[in-house]
Amino acid sequence: MGTLLFLTCSLLAVLGPQVVCLSKEGPPNDTPILHLRRQKEGLGRVKRAWVIPPISVSENHKRLPHLLVQIKSDKQQPGGVIYSIKGPGVDEDPRGIFSIEKLTGKVYLNTMLDREKNGRFRLKAYALSLGGEPLEDPTDLEIVVMDQNDNRPLFRQKVFTGHVVEGAAPGTFVLKAEATDADDPETDNAALKYSTLDPGVGDLFSMDELSGEIRTAHVALDREVAGLYNLTLQVADMSGEGLATTATAVIFVEDINDNPPEFTQKEFSMEAPENQLGVAIGRVTVQDKDLPGSSNWLAKFTILEGDPTGAFAIQTDPLTNDGVISLVKALDHEHQNLVELLVSVQNQSPLELSVSKAAQALATVRVHVQDANEAPSFQESPCWGSVKEGAPTGTDIILCRAIDPDIHQVQELRFSAAPDLASWLQVVPESGLVRTLQKVPPRSAFMDGWYTSYIMASDNGTPPLTATATLSVEVQEVNDHAPILLPGSGELCGRGGGGLVLSALDEDLPPHAEPFHFRLGQSVTQPAGNWTLSRSNGTHVLLRPQGDVAEGLYMVPLLVSDSGSPPRTREQLLNVSVCACNAWGSCRTHVAAVVGAVAGLSLGALMVILCSAILLLFLVLLVATLERSRRQALPKGLLGSSQEDLRDNVLNYNEQGGGEEDQDAYDLNQLRSPGLFPPQGKPLRRRDAPYGYALTPLPRRMPACPSDIEDFIAEGLEAADSDPSVPPYDTALIYNYEGEGSAGGSLSSILSSLADDDQDYDYLNDWGPRFQRLAELYGQ
Repeated sequence: MGTLLFLTCSLLAVLGPQVVCLSKEGPPNDTPILHLRRQKEGLGRVKRAWVIPPISVSENHKRLPHLLVQIKSDKQQPGGVIYSIKGPGVDEDPRGIFSIEKLTGKVYLNTMLDREKNGRFRLKAYALSLGGEPLEDPTDLEIVVMDQNDNRPLFRQKVFTGHVVEGAAPGTFVLKAEATDADDPETDNAALKYSTLDPGVGDLFSMDELSGEIRTAHVALDREVAGLYNLTLQVADMSGEGLATTATAVIFVEDINDNPPEFTQKEFSMEAPENQLGVAIGRVTVQDKDLPGSSNWLAKFTILEGDPTGAFAIQTDPLTNDGVISLVKALDHEHQNLVELLVSVQNQSPLELSVSKAAQALATVRVHVQDANEAPSFQESPCWGSVKEGAPTGTDIILCRAIDPDIHQVQELRFSAAPDLASWLQVVPESGLVRTLQKVPPRSAFMDGWYTSYIMASDNGTPPLTATATLSVEVQEVNDHAPILLPGSGELCGRGGGGLVLSALDEDLPPHAEPFHFRLGQSVTQPAGNWTLSRSNGTHVLLRPQGDVAEGLYMVPLLVSDSGSPPRTREQLLNVSVCACNAWGSCRTHVAAVVGAVAGLSLGALMVILCSAILLLFLVLLVATLERSRRQALPKGLLGSSQEDLRDNVLNYNEQGGGEEDQDAYDLNQLRSPGLFPPQGKPLRRRDAPYGYALTPLPRRMPACPSDIEDFIAEGLEAADSDPSVPPYDTALIYNYEGEGSAGGSLSSILSSLADDDQDYDYLNDWGPRFQRLAELYGQ
């Protein structure tokens, strides 16, 4: 097997003593040719091999095509050797980077290389005869791309953000800036170095040049001086001597409560309205250098002195940090017109221990209370008074007093009553005196004896104000009625009749009514010694005779007194009838009482009673005689007798037949004069039947007595209803014609009303039960 010769002299040391540089052959560029010697082994066997060390080439090589190496086989064949390479960069992606001359074996670089994309290529080299037969075994051809500093280092982000509290200790970590470099990390091309380009912040922050960490350098960080820092960062390769890139670091200084709030002035003055609450009266202003809106900046106010009743409140305005003072209780100008408040201020968050307290943490607030018109008030509510029932007009009841709290203003009070004040009362506008305008009604006209209304007092301020009080008037009971004895009369049995229970009634109310006091009076004719009284309770007594009393009427004088102050007494005669009683204790007859009454009456009274009785008896006899004579003078007939009989036919005008004559009724003249119509005469027919039409004669019998009138009428109705030959004829209808020849008169005639006075309807009772209602209406 032949060997490939490499023309690079540096490869000789790698090949060892087996490779000897024999000669120089090749193209004009004097490329050295490497010959491989044959080594015998055993019985003269020659061992040959490809030994190809890695070929290095720099990236970004601009002289193209660039000869990398020439491979040559020492096994010459007639016609020459054909060389080829395969692998990535040749016939695999990325294609076209390398190429080889088939006859000479020269390998060329055709394009610029980028180590960051492809740092190494592994190819296969072949040596073939013209017939395509391999002359050598395929061997590896490795091409290494050497790095150049062609990539700048890049920060991982353009802006880095960090936070640190003000006053932080030196060395406090703030943030870390990181960068990368695409060059070979094993070379100085990727050796990075960090730094800051802001010389003014060198005393505040420091940056580690290898790690990129930023830390505080001193304790001079003060948010009130600068709350934000912008640093320009730089990173460079080649340990700071190569390519460089910049970025920005934003550092926020966080606030701490290192500045106490202070009042802008030591004294504040404001005005407060009188008698109002829930209104803001003023503000106290403070200043604080800490971060606005934070708890280190928000103030908290406290009223230390000057408000023992808690009339004031102070709240913090979150937008301005001012203290807003408001009223939670009404102020009284007359009681105190100037209030001095001592107010303190502090933050909602506690102050740092190393910070001293503020010099102006206390302030004085002077509040001037403005005077306002206040409503008057009644000294007593309800305004109570009393008056006796029946008191005359102009009686004073009560003086309702009111006062005006505005002591610094001279105001006039006027009094007025409610619109519904009773008509018997009036209120004096100048003084508030309540007195009667009419006589006071009785106590019983009021519920529990009380009358309730209201009274008003108004001042003349601007605007005028009014006070209202309840007006209560008690109507006191007066003993102005004497009690009345009940009952005024009674009955007793003459022997063992027991007693008579008596009571009394008083129109007055307690305590001017019961208990009542009863006692017997004196009479000339009947001594009080014949009777006794025994008390049952406060309202009843029992009257009893002493011994047996003769039957008759007795008048017992009694005196009844109430319990009023002073008491009222009434003398009253009690009529007691003493009679003989049966076994059940009731009077059997009143004759004895009447006799006794007659005996006890005077002669004039007795004559009046007798004359009245005789006159009454005479009137009764006279009326009975006249009524009997009138009844005897009346003739007895079927329907009685009168000057004019009002009964007539009932005509139906709503029938569309033969007019007035076509009516389902009969001529009542037959009822009035039954003698004129013989029972066996001309047969009955309808009045509207046609002339010349002969009806079948029907036998009719007249009623034998007035009670048979019902049967008589029923037979006539049946005959008319069963007659088919009497149709309603189509003739001209006249509805306003009442007919002729009627024996009945008009109901509206004057004569009928006069004749009705003498009409006797008692015969209706004889007509049977169907006429019983008429008999009750018109009979005696």
